Amino acid sequence: MTTITGKLHHVEIYVSYLKNSSEFWGWFLGKLGYEVYSKWESGISYILDETYIVFVQTEEKYLNEPYHRCRTGLNHLAFHAGSRTHVDEITNELRKKGITILYEDKHPYAGGENYYAVFFEDPDRIKVELVAPV
Repeated sequence: MTTITGKLHHVEIYVSYLKNSSEFWGWFLGKLGYEVYSKWESGISYILDETYIVFVQTEEKYLNEPYHRCRTGLNHLAFHAGSRTHVDEITNELRKKGITILYEDKHPYAGGENYYAVFFEDPDRIKVELVAPV
């Protein structure tokens, strides 16, 4: 039996507008091999192996304070890409979708000369990275 001790079980993120987040994350996570795990009125989750990511609609009474990655809490999510070509393919699709590439002037080496990645934001401005293997 393979051990899963210490591996991430799941991440749950509250979002300001579930429909937009579901469209964005459904597309991106689908490209990485995730599938819809469960859906309910106020949320959706995606799974890959033993790890799943959950998106839940924030209650209206909490929507007055927008997310900002520089405040205390989650800064970003980084995912492994299959290759540099995979990073390039996703980058092209992000551009076609009108999603801004962060640090465009340094892309694809915004993380350093040995860090081949694309950086972008979800609808709530959570930073996302897709990183190629070294």
